[in-house]
Formats: sequence, structure tokens, C-alpha cells
Amino acid sequence: VSPGCRAAPGRFAYKLLHDLFANYSSALRPVEDTDRALNVTLKVTLAQIIDMDERNQVLTSYLWVRQTWLDAHLAWDKEEYGGIDSIRIPSSYVWRPDIILYNNADEQFGGSMETNVVLRSDGHITWDSPAITKSSCKVDVSYFPFDGQQCRLTFGSWTHNGNQIDLRNQLDSGDLTDFVENVEWEVLGMPATRNVITYGCCSEPYPDVTYTLLLRRRASFYIFNLLLPCIMVSFLAPLGFYLPADSGEKVSLGVTVLLALTVFQLLVAESMPPSESVPLIGKYYIATMTMITASTALTIFIMNVHHCGPGARPVPPWARRLILHHLARLCCVYEVGESCKSPRRAPDGRAAPGDARAAGESPGDGQEGTEVRGCPWDHCLCHHDALLRNVGYIAGCFRRHRANQRRTGEWKKVAKVMDRFFMWVFFLMVFLMSVLVLGNAA
Repeated sequence: VSPGCRAAPGRFAYKLLHDLFANYSSALRPVEDTDRALNVTLKVTLAQIIDMDERNQVLTSYLWVRQTWLDAHLAWDKEEYGGIDSIRIPSSYVWRPDIILYNNADEQFGGSMETNVVLRSDGHITWDSPAITKSSCKVDVSYFPFDGQQCRLTFGSWTHNGNQIDLRNQLDSGDLTDFVENVEWEVLGMPATRNVITYGCCSEPYPDVTYTLLLRRRASFYIFNLLLPCIMVSFLAPLGFYLPADSGEKVSLGVTVLLALTVFQLLVAESMPPSESVPLIGKYYIATMTMITASTALTIFIMNVHHCGPGARPVPPWARRLILHHLARLCCVYEVGESCKSPRRAPDGRAAPGDARAAGESPGDGQEGTEVRGCPWDHCLCHHDALLRNVGYIAGCFRRHRANQRRTGEWKKVAKVMDRFFMWVFFLMVFLMSVLVLGNAA
């Protein structure tokens, strides 16, 4: 083929461009009959979800927007121009529909990129333009971090009504074939619907195409960084009841756990919008903090019971029967060195056979004698009354001391039984709350 033949299509393209735009104006709607509406077809391809700002309720996405319409003034016979069927020219050369994103939340309100259009010989124009859009999205965080969102992208003409531009969607849903997977959100679908709305300002109908982006949050990050630490910290709170009362760390453990949960609660509150709906994980934090506050208050009360001094009143009969008998057996609480296999005492208080000798017995008891070595019995009457008084005083002190010890020991055992009982109660509460949270998430 000669070089002149190769250059012929180039000359035809210049001639075609000159002939088409000699008397063309891009300011007027390109229709032969001004009373007829111009059909504009819209197709949106979702390329990427850049960001979802839950606090400001703004979705930033990367879209490819394709608009197709017929320009009656830009048709030509391709046989007259060397068989040229289509040309690509700057979009500013032709008339373009003013299709914008109605729920745009960008401060600059920028439109699509100024790309070329594809102009065909029959007058059909295809305009493909990429756009980074910021759209307002109503965020519902009631089930965070197991929530799903529905964000709408509404496209329509700003100045042309339905009698001038008939906007329609090319597909029943947005195109997701070139979508780049997001690490936080999973796209379930993007259905498209055409709506015709009559606004209060105007009597003419305005059609629009609304794409509903169905999103579901990938909760793995929040489970491992917010939920599991909270559950593990929550299980530490009932263990405060298991600490010995004399350790001095029971209240400190409860306060430390409460402060840790407060930090997690603040982390969640900073990322969530200030709405009336409390997130599911926030409800779990609040319930757990309430439970830990109650456990700390009960710990203080039980420590007060444990440290009852000798002047305390005896344990009431109902508390002895309910706590020291029934709850102690239920919670397996025994005295030091005592267990369910310990030898039982006889009903009269004496040790069973085979036990150690009763307190106060000595090998010399039971031996008969009528005199003390060195002092005949009849010569000790002068010291008998004073000796009995001293022995009685010592015995009384010993009995009072034993009674005080027994009373203090009973109160300590009451505190120990209550500690063990509330430990299992709060363990059960933490488990049930965790199951409820996971159940509501499902």
C-alpha cells in the first residue's frame, strides 16, 4: 500500500471533524424536535470502595460512569469519509447531559473527569468517565461490628426534567466485574431502580436512577481487637471473689477491670456517629461495666463481713442455716483442712473413736489420789478459794476468747461462702451476656 493511501483516512478524519462542527453548538439539546425527550442511558461500574466514614456518614467510592445518548446533529455517511465509523474527540466539543450525583457530600462538588467521547456515524455518543465520589449514606450501627449498610447513589439531571431528558438505567444492577475487594466491607450487590419524582419546586417530573450499594462489614478485625479482649477482661471480674480477703487486692482488681473496659468503650465511641442507637458492642460494654461495678460493691460488702471483729453479733440462725449449711455445701466451701471426707464428730461434741484425745485431757487425768505431792489435802484448804477464783477467771477468759474466735470464724466462713457463690453467679452472667451478643449478631 502506498504512503498516500495510508494518509487518506487521516485527511478524512480532519475533514469529518471540520464538517461536523462547522455549524454545531454544544449549548443546545441535540434533538430534531424540541418537544420530544432525549433518551440518556446510564451505566455505573463500581471499581473500589475507598472509605466509609461512619462518624460523618460519608461513603467514598471510585466509579466508572458510562452515559449514552443520540446526537441528531452529529451523524454522517461513513462511505463519504473513507469508511470512518467512529471518532474520539474531547467531551467539551459536544453537548453533554448534566447528570450529577444528587446525594453528593464532597466539599468541592467535583464532577467527572474530562475524558474523550466516542462519536459514531449514526450519531450515538458514549461517554465513559471515572469519578471519585463522596456520597451521603445513612449509617445504622445498631449491630456494630456485625452490621450491614445500604448506601444509595442517586444520579439525575439537575436542570432538565423528564420531558426533556428521559434517564434510564442500562442494567438492572451496577457492574461489579472490575470491583477491587475491600478489606473492611463485603459488597453483596448493587441493584438499580429508576424513579420519577415530582419535587415541590416544580410541576414537571424528574427521573433519576438510584443504585443501592449493599454492604456487610467484615467483623474479624473488630472481633480480635475489641470483642475478644473485652470478653477475656470480663471473665477476670468474677475471679475477684476468689481472691482471699486478706490479700488486699480484691477491690483493686475490680477497679482495674472497670478502667480497662472504659478504655475500650471510648475507642468504640470515637468511631461511631453520635446517634441514639447504641451499637451492640457498646451495649455489651455497658452491661459488663454495670456487672463489674456491682461485683466491686459486693466485694466491699463481703470484705466488711469478713473483717467483723470480736464485738460483732453472732450469725443469725437463718444465715447459719441458709449460708453455712446449704450454700456452703452447694459451693463446696469447707474449713481449712476440712473436706467432705473429713471425720465427723459425735452429736455430743466429742471426737469419734480413733481421734486425738479431747482438749484438756492429759495422761495423768483419771489417776486417783487424795493428796498433792508435798502438801497434804487437809493442809491446802487455806489456798483453795483463791485457786478456784483464779482458775475460774482463766477459764472464763478462755471461754470468752474461744467464743469470740468461733463468732469471728463463722463470719469469715459466711464471707467465704458468699464470695464463692457470687463468683459462680457472675461467671454465669458473663457467659450469658457473651452468648446473647453473639446470638444477636447472628
